[in-house]
Amino acid sequence: MPKKLLDQVKDKLRLKHYSIRTEHSYSSWIKRYTLFHHKRHPNEMGVREIEEFLTQLAVNMNAASSTQNQAFNALLFLYREVLGIDIGEEINAVRAKRHDWISHLKMGIETGHCLRLGASGSALFFLGYWVTPFWP
Repeated sequence: MPKKLLDQVKDKLRLKHYSIRTEHSYSSWIKRYTLFHHKRHPNEMGVREIEEFLTQLAVNMNAASSTQNQAFNALLFLYREVLGIDIGEEINAVRAKRHDWISHLKMGIETGHCLRLGASGSALFFLGYWVTPFWP
């Protein structure tokens, strides 16, 4: 009896000495991918289904670009390493926008620092800190 798909994925990840966190992450993305396509086996799917899944992450789930990249890498590993299918590099999914979290974090830290120094709300507004929210 052949092994289940996720068991094959785990075996290949362990054989290649990937971390346990990567194993959990990749397994989760592969499971989500197959559930998104109504439990179809990845052998029956290809580039079009990968593009649909990654586009859905970006558009409907509002995923960050790093999240979308992680899902893509999990699917790439599945097809190349586990199934032995070369899907190529031409995946034309809608790409998630990169969020500029550092500037928002810096903005929040600076605002908090100004508040601790006793700056009034009008002073912060004048400096431009009150207009931009801490998290988008």
